Order: sequence, then C-alpha cells, then structure tokens
Amino acid sequence: MPFPRPTILMCPPDFYGIEYEINPWMSRSRASDSSEARRQWRALHELLVSLGVDVRLMAPVKGLPDLVFTANAGLIWHDKVFLSRFRHEARQGETPHDAEWFADAGFHTIELPPGMDFEGAGDALFCSKTLYAGYLIRSDARSMQWVASEIGCRVLPLQLVDDRYYHLDTCFCPLAPGEAIYYPPAFDRYARSSLRRYVDNLLPVSEEEAARFACNAVVVGKDVVLNTGCPQLEAELTQRGYTTHATPLDEFIKAGGSAKCLTLRLDGEDAALWE
Repeated sequence: MPFPRPTILMCPPDFYGIEYEINPWMSRSRASDSSEARRQWRALHELLVSLGVDVRLMAPVKGLPDLVFTANAGLIWHDKVFLSRFRHEARQGETPHDAEWFADAGFHTIELPPGMDFEGAGDALFCSKTLYAGYLIRSDARSMQWVASEIGCRVLPLQLVDDRYYHLDTCFCPLAPGEAIYYPPAFDRYARSSLRRYVDNLLPVSEEEAARFACNAVVVGKDVVLNTGCPQLEAELTQRGYTTHATPLDEFIKAGGSAKCLTLRLDGEDAALWE
C-alpha cells in the first residue's frame, strides 16, 4: 500500500482514563486529568504534523480508554496488519474497532490463531530485516514465531523481565537499520546478549530516563519525538545527528504509555528494511 509520506494512526483521548489496573503504572487512585490529557495529545498531534506526518484518526469509543494507544492495535507489514489478541480482558474489546478501521483503510487484516497472546507494535518492532519480539509479560513467544513465519522474516525473541516495561516499545526503540535505543535492565541476560549481537549501534538509557519513557519515542527520519525529562538521551541523539522534539506526555505515563504508544506507523518504520 503506497504512502507518499510518513503516515501515522492516532486516536483522540476523548474517553481516555485510568479505569483498571493492568500494569504497575496504572492506579485508579491516581486519575488522569482529562483536559490536560487532551492538551498533551493535541500537542503531540500538532508536532507530528509539523514534521510532515500524515496523521490518520481512529474514532474514540466510550468504555475503551486504552484505544488511544494505537501502537497496540496490530503489526503493520506492507498492506497487511496482524491484529492484536490482547492478554487482558479489559483491552479485548478494542480489536473489533481496530479491525474495522484497518479494513476501511484498505489493509488486509490477519487474526492470530486462538490461544496466542500478541499485542502488535507494542511488542513487535522491525530493525533492519529482523523482527524484534518482546514476550512473556503481554505477548507470548509462539505468537511472535507465527507472525514471523507468515511474513517470512527472522524473529529475535526478547524476554522482558521488569513489569514496568511490559511492552517492548517501552524499553527498545529502533532509530535506523542497525541502530536503536534500549534500557538494558528491562531484558533478561540472553536478550541483552542478542541485542548486542544483532544491533550494531545500541544507545542505552539511564534508569531515570527510562522511567520517563525515553525509549517510547516516535522516529520520523532524523527527527525523534519523545516525552520531556530525557536530557541525556536528547544530547546523545543530537551527537548522532538526530533532531529531538520533547513534548510533555505525563498524563499518558499514568497508564504506562508515551509518544510511541500513542502512534502506529502505517507506512513502515524508518528502521525497517522490508523485502
């Protein structure tokens, strides 16, 4: 499916809120400020548009507060989308709405076999020709193997070991082929070894900036959009030739998400080398 420029799917936070607790960041006693969440989301949207991104919108749905996190809708591969099969019942109602949007947009939707947990681009990210696959906390390894076999690509399963970094996109961010940001303690020993082996240039982030969701960034060419509070990462990215754009997203961190979680690249990530 041809896209003339970077294209991202977002969903307005009209019904966003902390209505349940399915990760350590979420607490119903610490509610999100709905007006501030809308302001922060609009600022992110406007920033992406200013960078030349074509932002497509999915309609929000009452009762589905996490629909705003479009990264979890599925994994895009050319004109196909592998739909998520959410582990937690609280999010399973999102999938029919995601499927309808993708079908209307011209994508071929693919459902995983029953019994497989798979949370889309939250846990499956391309870097070069390899699919990097986070598993254990939300997605399982066999679902990743199944998706990779359907695509015909190499898959590198990465076990996540810290419940705070429950999705791969909270602790790993491909920048370009062979280059990525990561938070090492989020991975088990074997996964860290695999990352060092297969990614030529790895940029680690500190514990403090990982908790500011430094790895949950949106990459558009040489522009990197991320939450505020990550000055060390911003400085290191600048040294590598990237331009950083920090925008506050604290209302979404209350649910365990930031810039990347709020977006789904429809035209293919810049770090991906699809065949």
